[in-house]
Amino acid sequence: MSTYDYGHVNGPGQYGEFVALDLTHGTPPLESLIAVSARLTEALRRECPGLVRQGQIIEAAFAESADDGLPPNRGRIRSALDDICIGASAGTASLAYTRQLVQALGL
Repeated sequence: MSTYDYGHVNGPGQYGEFVALDLTHGTPPLESLIAVSARLTEALRRECPGLVRQGQIIEAAFAESADDGLPPNRGRIRSALDDICIGASAGTASLAYTRQLVQALGL
């Protein structure tokens, strides 16, 4: 058994360089959700260019929420996340970020 410290644990294999959302105290702050959605869009650009629009929709929903102070549009975000889940390949960073957002928003 290895005692190697992987550092910050997260992602599809529960290790790696992914942004972690702390869900122990409810919904994470909007800034954290915005950071994860930005990384999701970056991952989509690399892995699934056809799904970049869905990442941009999620980013726009969080940006709109930051501007007006109201909760994010969960319906719009869920629809975009569903499209990503259907189109992204298993084991990709795109799905890891998608899973984080689904859990954080309780979708």
